[in-house]
Amino acid sequence: MTNFPLFEIDTAPADSVDWLKKAEQNFGLIPNVEKVMALSPQLLAGYTFMWDGFNTTSFSDQEKQVIYLTANYENECNYCVPWHTILAEQSGLSQANIDALRGGSQLEDSKLNALSQFTRLLIANRGKLSEMQMRDFFDAGYSSQQALDVILALAVKLISNYTNSIAGTPLDKEAQSKVWKKPLIEMREE
Repeated sequence: MTNFPLFEIDTAPADSVDWLKKAEQNFGLIPNVEKVMALSPQLLAGYTFMWDGFNTTSFSDQEKQVIYLTANYENECNYCVPWHTILAEQSGLSQANIDALRGGSQLEDSKLNALSQFTRLLIANRGKLSEMQMRDFFDAGYSSQQALDVILALAVKLISNYTNSIAGTPLDKEAQSKVWKKPLIEMREE
């Protein structure tokens, strides 16, 4: 979309330059989503700060990608799913679990499935979960602190997913091999 340019370090608003450099340091390149966010230095700063904060939580790299991919699926982010597929592969998450996350289905690992389901329920119910839904998360081995950390991850994804949605962020060539479109779920008569 013409209203959302892709900024480079030498064309970005001055207050975004350091945040773009941080993105390049984190990823080895500046992803297009950060190039779009650079139009709002405050948005880019908040996103980067929360991304870095979530990376320091007690979740494993695989669990982080389960949360992120679940949110990306639910928010139908055609930009983020390919990138987080790459990050999930790098984390060692099984291909079966990655395929399940990309398809919106159950994961083969029961603990990771509980984490994905908790994430999905938070999004669908705007944070209003029943006692039983909370108990399922805790019974899977997760803590109250981790429940709050999922909310942090959802804040990160809200920023990137919504940015990509309104800006139509073009997928970087580095992630083209993982292109994604939310599958249509067939309604069955029972």
